Amino acid sequence: MRSRAITEGVARTPNRAMLRAVGFGDHDFEKPIVGVANAYSTITPCNLSLGRLAESSIEALRDSGTMPQVFGTITVSDGISMGTVGMRYSLVSREVIADSIETVCEAQRMDGVLAIGGCDKNMPGAMIAIARMNIPAIFVYGGTIRAGRFGGRDLTVVSAFEAVGSFCAGGMSEGDLLEIERRACPGAGSCGGMYTANTMSAAIEAMGMSLPGSSTMAAEDDEKRASAEQSAEVLAEAIAADRTPRSILTREAFENAIAVVMATGGSTNAVLHLLAIAHAAGVPLALSDFDAIARKVPVLCDLKPSGRYVATDLHTAGGIPRVMKILLANGLLHGGALTISGQTVEETLAAIPPEPPLGQDVIRPFDKPLYSHGHLSILHGNLAEEGAVAKTSGVKATAITGPARVFDSEEDALAAILDGSIRRGDVLVIRYEGPRGGPGMREMLAPTSALIGAGLGDAVGLITDGRFSGGTYGMVVGHVAPEAAAGGTIALVEENDLVTIDAAERFLHLHVSDDDLQKRRARWHPPEPRYRAGVLAKYARLVSSSSIGAVTDRADR
Repeated sequence: MRSRAITEGVARTPNRAMLRAVGFGDHDFEKPIVGVANAYSTITPCNLSLGRLAESSIEALRDSGTMPQVFGTITVSDGISMGTVGMRYSLVSREVIADSIETVCEAQRMDGVLAIGGCDKNMPGAMIAIARMNIPAIFVYGGTIRAGRFGGRDLTVVSAFEAVGSFCAGGMSEGDLLEIERRACPGAGSCGGMYTANTMSAAIEAMGMSLPGSSTMAAEDDEKRASAEQSAEVLAEAIAADRTPRSILTREAFENAIAVVMATGGSTNAVLHLLAIAHAAGVPLALSDFDAIARKVPVLCDLKPSGRYVATDLHTAGGIPRVMKILLANGLLHGGALTISGQTVEETLAAIPPEPPLGQDVIRPFDKPLYSHGHLSILHGNLAEEGAVAKTSGVKATAITGPARVFDSEEDALAAILDGSIRRGDVLVIRYEGPRGGPGMREMLAPTSALIGAGLGDAVGLITDGRFSGGTYGMVVGHVAPEAAAGGTIALVEENDLVTIDAAERFLHLHVSDDDLQKRRARWHPPEPRYRAGVLAKYARLVSSSSIGAVTDRADR
């Protein structure tokens, strides 16, 4: 295969001259050029180990007869920016990552791309670019962090957020708070529970765009390096076979991903990101599809944030291949879907037993699930005409009706929780935090963790047009659309209005008459934009509703 960079050049000699300067010899021009999109960074532990994976991938790509060319792409740490104005840049970074990978690969006419990522937005950002370009591609996950340990229990970064709430409520000493901070993140790797990073790595594996078993490996284990090398070899084969992402990212592949997200108790962010990847791939996907699959697929894995175990425990129990085989054996997976290796899902899973291994309870048997149906529910009602996403794992009751406590920012809501102003039975409304209004659709991990830490997780509801961290659990509803900044009904809620959240009935309702809502709407004016220049202002002008993935390249924008 001759490289696109050479065959498409009108004046080929200058093309070749530039490539000779970066190491091409006479015979290398016959080889495919492969981009290695490396999100290595010391900003976050999630991406700390990616440099060595890139080096291993590059060596394996050369040995496989390709010419690898490495380039960097960004990451930001959600955990470090959480609860600050910096979190407004988190979802924006997904678009920057996608745009940067597309820009380099298309500008340099690369023949394939191996994308390596760790933190939450690395995965969907890379996959959006991969789906747009449709050149042979594979994703390599940087790996999960190992659990910290204190007081006889496993810790993750969410433990630190919940400890703050417990300390402020008088349930923890300052010394214990400090020890949890010291021990929660013991080394390299992405957040250890079934939070957004591990949810998206699992979804990508389920879609067939990464290698079996690779999504739950620990970042610091040598098998992760070996998996990166194997990924490079598989990509070289895919380039030779012209096996492109859109032949893999079919409707069936997305349904497989959603089924795995439900079975593992994954993050609400998977809804937003899978919608965006499907948009890039040209695959019809809607909120209703998530709801339909949730009604059929049980939660099989007992994983944090609401469960007991972390991703490395899931890996030891058989990882995503074991979960997928259980689903396949029970008719809940499309076995004929293609994977990057050229095998179907069914062929890939042929040697995997259809039951969870004995002597463990990380993965439950199909007939003894943690929950009989998926933990994510799509809600509608006069508070969410376009839809909203509720996460019900870890809650004792799936419905609440209570007085609205209304806040126009995350900071105001958090302050009210920490000073004891929120009471059992309240329903917090946090608005103007949506894709356009935030801008950037911040994650509300600080308020939700503070509620858990204060012992209010089962007693207080929370709705927002923002997002939730994968580490969130409780009676929480996010992605409310239309958002407040777009004039959604959430903008019209007043203090002490009665609000009903009913996840079982898929219902989100404001108990105010249509006439009163009409009067309130007539008085409502959109707020002034928080930013008038720079990336956040540009994002706010371009971004779509969360109900279609908060994408920025809609043809009708």
